[in-house]
Amino acid sequence: MNYLRIWLACARYSITRTLMFRGDFLVWSLVELFWMSVNVLTISIIYQHTGSIAGWSKYEMMLLVGTSLLIQRFLMGFFWSSVFEMGRNVRSGHFDFFLAQPGNVMFMATTRKIDPDSFINSLLALAVVIYSARQLGLHPGAGLVALYGLMVLCGVVIHYSILIISVSAVFWLTSAQGVEGGYFTLTEFSRLPKQAFGWLTRVVFVWALPAVVVSNAPARLLLHGFEARWALWLVAAAAAWFAVAVFVFQRGLRRYASASS
Repeated sequence: MNYLRIWLACARYSITRTLMFRGDFLVWSLVELFWMSVNVLTISIIYQHTGSIAGWSKYEMMLLVGTSLLIQRFLMGFFWSSVFEMGRNVRSGHFDFFLAQPGNVMFMATTRKIDPDSFINSLLALAVVIYSARQLGLHPGAGLVALYGLMVLCGVVIHYSILIISVSAVFWLTSAQGVEGGYFTLTEFSRLPKQAFGWLTRVVFVWALPAVVVSNAPARLLLHGFEARWALWLVAAAAAWFAVAVFVFQRGLRRYASASS
């Protein structure tokens, strides 16, 4: 409950700051909306020339893309600003501020800020999922919707963990900006169906680095019902990657030396 109160206080601060700079909030909301619209329109244009890609129809692909966008919007809304600033704080010595706080350092450093504009656009991503499901004639029950939400949460945890591992490189390197860019390249694969990959790339991006599973598993749940193999793999992957992220972050803390005066 103490951590919840801390997070709520940080959320109030972030919302208050956003209201002070409404123009910035509006611009970033429109940028994210434009980027999401490009993804959806690209699918529509491609399917004007074909009826199926890797066995996926137009609205099945839109459901997949909507799921991927939903996971990414949640990640950006809850964690991105804080995690992105962590690298700069380590280099500048401002990371001392988090070490001095009476709480878990990883929690304090990665949840201090939220991005309301990403939360607004997460509703649009959810609307894409709902619209696609209706076009496909899907009527999932409450249990299936709850499982879908759990799988989306697991996807957020995996993305968060990979991002933490990537940014934690700053404890060993002068800058982790190139590693952060690599993370965004990795997330591009989450909007593709598993069947679109060859056997080698499937091993890398589906099983070794679960960039594809995070979106494919929730989408398949709505399309084909509960599949224990996919669900268990996603939950196990989320737990494993989070454990690795905590380990890498803690190892990095041991190497941290304040750069401040």
